[in-house]
Amino acid sequence: MPASRTRVIVAIILAYMLFAVLLNSVGTVILQSIASLGQTKSSAAILEAFKDLPIALVSFLVASFLPRFGLRNSMALASAMVCMACIAMPLLPSFATTKLLFAVTGASFALIKVSAYAMVGLVARDKADHASLISTIEGLFMVGVLSGYWLFGAFIDSTSPASLRWLNVYWLLALAAAAVAIVVRTTPLDESAARPMNDAPSQDFTAIFTLALQPLVLAFLLSAFLYVVVEQAIGTWLPTFNNEVLHMPQAMSVMAASLFAAAIAAGRLGAGFVLRRVSWYKVILFCIAMMALLVLLTLPLTRDLVPDPQMTWPNAPIAAFILPLVGLFLAPIYPVINSRVLSALPPPDHAVMTGLIVVFSALGGTTGSYITGQVFAALGGQVAFYLSLVPMALLLLAVSLFKRLGGRQELGVSPHEG
Repeated sequence: MPASRTRVIVAIILAYMLFAVLLNSVGTVILQSIASLGQTKSSAAILEAFKDLPIALVSFLVASFLPRFGLRNSMALASAMVCMACIAMPLLPSFATTKLLFAVTGASFALIKVSAYAMVGLVARDKADHASLISTIEGLFMVGVLSGYWLFGAFIDSTSPASLRWLNVYWLLALAAAAVAIVVRTTPLDESAARPMNDAPSQDFTAIFTLALQPLVLAFLLSAFLYVVVEQAIGTWLPTFNNEVLHMPQAMSVMAASLFAAAIAAGRLGAGFVLRRVSWYKVILFCIAMMALLVLLTLPLTRDLVPDPQMTWPNAPIAAFILPLVGLFLAPIYPVINSRVLSALPPPDHAVMTGLIVVFSALGGTTGSYITGQVFAALGGQVAFYLSLVPMALLLLAVSLFKRLGGRQELGVSPHEG
């Protein structure tokens, strides 16, 4: 049923783009919390943990049960929860409310991502279609991230950095969350194929451990963890880097950081064409090498820059335009390795595997952002961003291990798998 399939894909994309804006606003909110809520870099860095730890905890605890509760029900519930959290932001402006918002957003995104990936498994026609859908959805996720930078930038008062006017953006986000909840809940989808074959819910929970102990899955999870360490280390702190190292105005710093998201979106949407002609492993090796090269070539350009009160886009530092291109080469890695693992599993196992993906991605995000924030505060932005070369090197090793183990074992924990 093409019409039903299209509606499911549209519902997933809308939910994903909403959470893209909310989740990846953490860098902007860190910058604004420092400016208008009286936080230091070290204290504001905790926001990443408030976002990512609930993602990890909820994914671990409930991922295997979501098919029983209902995939669309889970997505609608998640959207309704963030709607209420967004309403609280302008009504109760404080750093405590900000932490609550990211905790709710993180917990809700766990429901969204597990449900979305499981739904893709239900509507994908074959492995190639699965990879294409995952790449497209993750690419449009980054379009949501990109739009979020400009959306928040439009609400920041450039003449008064300490102003709380930026909190008004949450009224718009609350309205969007309510609309997504309605769209998702009214989208028709037969979810029976995603439900576990066993009748004991306790077996659903133990399945996550059974799957996680498989060597290929462990290599994949390490790759996913390191990928997100790199992505969040740069993405979360790029607005602050632009503001303090490149001396760009606050609103301009946020908007310039959107180039990173734009680069990831372009890389993911374009990766499908390249991957039809070139081995996925060769593509990833090339991408990691190019990321490291861009960091090594760009960061020297950020030294000894002089603040310019009259800075505009034409006279902004060239590093503001080159460094975000790391995202172009970072982009293909995550959806490619995700799709290769998920397409090797039967649909009932997709929720469990996605739960593991989300757990390790969340832990990677917290690790990357927190370490970068602490180094940024202690040693400066250049050293903090040079540090990203370490997880890049480790990612190269992890992906190589994942490649070597691939094809040597059968994946799956469902009882119907022979």
